[in-house]
Amino acid sequence: MIARAMGVHATFDFPAPETEFGSEDVRLRTWRGRGALSSVVGAGEAFLGAAGLDKGPWLAAAFASGIGLWFLLADPWQWVAVLGTLAFMGVGALALWRGVVERASLLVAVLSMNAMAGAGMLTIWTRSETVGTEPVEYPRVEWLDARILEREERPAEERIRLVLAARDAATASAIKVRVNVPIADDRERLNEGARIRLRTRLMPPAAPMLPGAYDFARVAWFDGLAATGTLIGDIEIVAPAHASDTIPALQRYLSDHVRSKLDGSAGSIAAAFASGDRGAISQADEEAMRDAGLTHLLSISGLHVSAIIAAAYFLVMKLLALSPWLALRIRLPLAAAGAAALAGIGYTLLTGAEVPTVRSCIGALLVLIALALGREPLSLRMVAVAALCVMVAWPETLVTPSFQMSFSAVIAIVALHGCAPVRAFLAPREESGPRWLARRVAMLFATGLVIEIALMPIVLFHFHRAGFYGAFANVFAIPLTTFVSMPLIAIALLLDCVGLGGPVWWLAGKSLDLLIGIARFVSAQPGAVKLVPQMTMATVMLFVSGALWVALWRGKARLYGFVPAALGALLFAGTSTPDVLIDRDGRHVGIAGEDQRLLLLRDSRSSYARDNLLELAGMEGEPIALADWPDARCNDDFCTIALRRGGRDWHLLLARSDNLVSERALAAACAQSTS
Repeated sequence: MIARAMGVHATFDFPAPETEFGSEDVRLRTWRGRGALSSVVGAGEAFLGAAGLDKGPWLAAAFASGIGLWFLLADPWQWVAVLGTLAFMGVGALALWRGVVERASLLVAVLSMNAMAGAGMLTIWTRSETVGTEPVEYPRVEWLDARILEREERPAEERIRLVLAARDAATASAIKVRVNVPIADDRERLNEGARIRLRTRLMPPAAPMLPGAYDFARVAWFDGLAATGTLIGDIEIVAPAHASDTIPALQRYLSDHVRSKLDGSAGSIAAAFASGDRGAISQADEEAMRDAGLTHLLSISGLHVSAIIAAAYFLVMKLLALSPWLALRIRLPLAAAGAAALAGIGYTLLTGAEVPTVRSCIGALLVLIALALGREPLSLRMVAVAALCVMVAWPETLVTPSFQMSFSAVIAIVALHGCAPVRAFLAPREESGPRWLARRVAMLFATGLVIEIALMPIVLFHFHRAGFYGAFANVFAIPLTTFVSMPLIAIALLLDCVGLGGPVWWLAGKSLDLLIGIARFVSAQPGAVKLVPQMTMATVMLFVSGALWVALWRGKARLYGFVPAALGALLFAGTSTPDVLIDRDGRHVGIAGEDQRLLLLRDSRSSYARDNLLELAGMEGEPIALADWPDARCNDDFCTIALRRGGRDWHLLLARSDNLVSERALAAACAQSTS
């Protein structure tokens, strides 16, 4: 028996009673186990208390981990096993914690994290079963009598994309397909809601060409697309569109109007800012913006939504303050927040309501609510609520680069500005204007640098290339876009209502030309782009888990996050470049490591295979046909080449055609390849 009095522990020995298991003191061993568990739990409780755990962001991270596990595992029995393991861990935690501690913060954390992880897995599983669509079984050509659901204009690619609701001729079931239509075959009434008849070649959505390549089949599954196709012949409009489809029509009208006022690259980027339409941006401009770390400016996300909402809030607040009668009778911050919320929601709908835009709108609305209530507007808890809203509605977006980059950037910004040293650096003080401006510019550069570091593993994993000078480019590009280009575009659109927007459009064009000039200058510098052939899932997960730990913990506990990040860096440094890349069908083969050029087995009319092989090999430049390589020997059926790798010679025999080859000819080719 143990008694506690005045903080002093006294032990009194009594004879141990006999038990049904014998005279061994089983109870004493049980209490020793309880004491050990109590000390472990107490250490965990002390760690949580010292670290200042904020449960909200970690619950969102647990929900995301459940979704990620569903994508990582392939079979339903594995998903059931994970759910069973989570349930078993929860029941086991309840049993172990019973009677051990009075405060059960660690128990609550374990149970809630398990529950959220299981909820995330069930959410994505349910989403897959309810919206997933089986692809067509084989390529075919058929006539479709269809209704247009969506229309996406891509002037830079000289085509439009139509998403159609049709009926599968083979199964007589309703399907949704996406068809590419040359821009020359476009029609005036080819809009959402129109019923059309067309002949098209349908293909099942393409699976990844190589491990780590873009998985369009997965995207199509959750989008409900059963096939993609190309138009053959002309389109017959059976019935015109209904006049009720106003938002897509308004978006197209706004995009066309902006491009009619500004030509070239400036007009295409201005159209993206105004309506979210990126279809007119050329590939060269896309690559320059990406390599300069400015791609986020082209996707309507936090920067654009925040600028619209902040401008609406400021204008409404100032206009209402001009009236003393209103200022004395209503809460101006609440009225301004309401008007700004309407502006943000309208801009989100107008620009297509993509995931980054929806995330930004939700986050901005939470900021407005906090401002109206007098609470802290920027916090990781706000980011967690926005992430949960997106993951509950569209859980499949978790594995997309758009979701990952969007939330990684926001988490990095909020975590950085929540640090005590940064708060002290930005705290108001008596100083001159130049010193105030210098501190803000330095903070902007530091923020850009932190964002680049946070996004680098994600960008390299998905795109196999990343810009290294993005922090420098963003110091100039973000203020230029936020305070010059977007306000000028908005003012020009308003002045166009009375026919006076011309001079403002000229200024907006000059500002966008400067933005493009910055992107081209930065992307052209030596070492501006890093090419990476591949990054394993384990490597990127170590980086992401370490970054989340650093961002979500407080105090010295966050330093532990650098351990997995350092392990990820070691794995990344030890990742070797692939020597031979073979696509899923075995038709396209790329050989890397020969004179810094990629050797291709087959020439393809499409650039899709070539670009994928170059990207996953981490190489640039025009590839060379294997038949033109001096060290290779090729005929109509085979190519042979000898490679020196790892201190030994390797002889490759590659088939060039689909022709049947006799066994004797194949044996002769094998013998000649090693001679």
